[in-house]
Amino acid sequence: MRLKDTGLTAQELKDMVNKYMVETYERYDFIAERAEGMYLYDEEGNAYLDFYGGVAVNSCGNRNPKVIAAIKDQLDDIMHTFNYPYTIPQALLAKKICDTIGMDKIFYQNSGTEANECMIKMARKYGVDNFGPERYHIITAKHGFHGRTYGAMSATGQPDNAIQMGFKPMLPGFDYAEYNNLEDFKSKVTENTIAIMIEPVQGEGGVHPATQEFIEGLRKLCDEKDMLLLFDEVQTGWGRTGAPMAYMGYGVKPDAVSMAKAVGGGMPLAACCATEKVAKAFTAGTHGSTYGGHCVTCAAGLASVTEILDNNLSENAKEMGEYMKQELAKLPHVKEARGRGLLVGCEYDIPIAVEVKHGCLDRMALITAIGDSVNRMIPPLIVTKKQTTAETVIPAKPCTPVMEIWM
Repeated sequence: MRLKDTGLTAQELKDMVNKYMVETYERYDFIAERAEGMYLYDEEGNAYLDFYGGVAVNSCGNRNPKVIAAIKDQLDDIMHTFNYPYTIPQALLAKKICDTIGMDKIFYQNSGTEANECMIKMARKYGVDNFGPERYHIITAKHGFHGRTYGAMSATGQPDNAIQMGFKPMLPGFDYAEYNNLEDFKSKVTENTIAIMIEPVQGEGGVHPATQEFIEGLRKLCDEKDMLLLFDEVQTGWGRTGAPMAYMGYGVKPDAVSMAKAVGGGMPLAACCATEKVAKAFTAGTHGSTYGGHCVTCAAGLASVTEILDNNLSENAKEMGEYMKQELAKLPHVKEARGRGLLVGCEYDIPIAVEVKHGCLDRMALITAIGDSVNRMIPPLIVTKKQTTAETVIPAKPCTPVMEIWM
């Protein structure tokens, strides 16, 4: 829908949003009216270079033609049905995902937080079924982020952040350990611990990749203690880090993994995949979802995953991410440019991330700020070298009071 079709002015539409919608987002002062490839266009036709990627969703590009075609084709047949009959998009996507990432079973969800709730429930049910009712404890990482619903929020290791403040008490049964500190994770293990759950790269926590030693150490620890290793790949999954799933780049297989964002190609699709032994914890009545595995979203997901794999976008993410980090590291006041693939964080030695974010907006480039010292960039995986250069992404003349820093 275009603004001209509504009969409203731009300001009237913004006023409507501000009046009727709960204020949980800082709004940019433009209306996103259409999108294509690497660009988002406002109501006046101005193009913005999209380094949000719909927040790591549009991995094969905004409005990818094959994803759009798959959606239209599916709408001609079935838009939605309940989960008792077999449906073709569900089946084809399930096979594609499981065969690609080496998992046995999949359960479809609608969002990342739901996929993590599913994974938490599956792990706890596995613990009860195999070891008894006391095996429910899960260790997660400090500064990790797993979602906004109560189980996922309780697993999120940010007790002093707005994510949890005002919503306590959290659900019991979670402890937080220091990311990339294997000894700290070992110290949190008790006789009740059934799983360790982490992100292979902490996104909301400041773009911190797990070390190879840490990932391998967690796998060994879980094997020794009869625990499950759970990976939250809501943001890192499907090509973003240089492999179809981030854990494949580490050569370590989890017992269960969550995914969302890129898997739907712009449609609300998520999933939890698990090995056969873990998936057996779910039987009739133990879990469900009315919209999980929706025909249209699964058709979009199949097209999105196929595009990512067939066009080797994982390799492009790896190459462009390395180039981008090299370019960012040349800039003044950059303390560290880090990440894996096209999940890139730029940390400064002074608190300028918010000003840089808004300076980029002035230059028609969209990036996120994490706190006051880190910018995060998560563009579509189709991005080119020209679009990843620092002078394209980071403004040469940001808004005051940091102008003198960048001149």
